[in-house]
Amino acid sequence: MNDQLDIIYRDEFLIAINKPSGLLVHRSAIDRHETRFAMQTLRDQIEQHVFPVHRLDKPTSGALVFALSADIARLMGEIFSLHQLQKTYVAIVRGTAPEYLLLHYPLVEELDKYTDKNAREPEAKPAISEFFRLAETTLPFAVDKYPDSRYSLIKCIPKTGRKHQLRRHLKHINHPIIGDAKHGKGKHNRFFQANFNAHRLLLAATELTFNHPVTRREIKLIAPLDETMTQLIHRFNWYNSIPTNWLKSQHSISYAP
Repeated sequence: MNDQLDIIYRDEFLIAINKPSGLLVHRSAIDRHETRFAMQTLRDQIEQHVFPVHRLDKPTSGALVFALSADIARLMGEIFSLHQLQKTYVAIVRGTAPEYLLLHYPLVEELDKYTDKNAREPEAKPAISEFFRLAETTLPFAVDKYPDSRYSLIKCIPKTGRKHQLRRHLKHINHPIIGDAKHGKGKHNRFFQANFNAHRLLLAATELTFNHPVTRREIKLIAPLDETMTQLIHRFNWYNSIPTNWLKSQHSISYAP
């Protein structure tokens, strides 16, 4: 893995990277053997302390924002906790996903055996996700019980911020994300590994839009897809189904007028 992180935005208050799949945001008891983390790597790269304001799961890639001071971290934390932003993800899932679905399905928080070992059994909390099917394909391989195998490219917009929300919601509607070892289908995960050299969770945070905590201007961060997901989109002829800047090698930032 390259030691240099891809910086997609920076000003005197904030910095954002395109986090690669497989990289933890910061140290965690869940992955005690890990030695490389986004927060420490970015700090060393820019020679300045950074403050995490949200997280992405280790296997998920995409836009990840850090504050450059504790005060800005607090302001950004409020933006995230109050859901005053929009997150857009793209995923490759099993089956032909619905053309559109606004899913209201409460989730019980998944407790970790290390960090949550003393926590009480949680109650289900409201969870809302919006899904748009962008493209689909049918492959002439009997991966499961059918002679052909279908897969979809979908845009996902979480309206709430529950742990593993998109992964669990997609499992609930029987369209698990390819590469999801916990919530997915092993046969399809292994098929993509063996035939397409896809060894990661096929979920990426491609866009993050929010009002800057100081200037109040709208910022839209775009984190292009990595080589694994890009080659799959080209292989399945899906490249006309997504914004071109999701596939460009360079990043993109836009401001509202």
